[in-house]
Amino acid sequence: MAKYRKKPVVIEAVRVPMREYADPPMVFDELPEWLSEAVRTGVILAEFRSEDYWYFVIETLEGSMLATPGDWIIRGVKGELYPCKPDIFAATYEAAE
Repeated sequence: MAKYRKKPVVIEAVRVPMREYADPPMVFDELPEWLSEAVRTGVILAEFRSEDYWYFVIETLEGSMLATPGDWIIRGVKGELYPCKPDIFAATYEAAE
């Protein structure tokens, strides 16, 4: 069987904060322009769930996906946005210069 290695690419990512219902949902530690634009245009929407925390619905190339507190929102090489679980993020990505 042929084997392949993922090409090294640099992505941008922001961690979804743990925000309770009384907190404003769209407050991130970092707010890059691409994230602000996604919120402004409705690509990312805050959604309150019964677990008492804000979640984020992200319109991806594959349809709507949910980012939960602690997840990462990744901006891919073509500007696409998608959520990533913390364990997958840690196994796949490392800090870039």
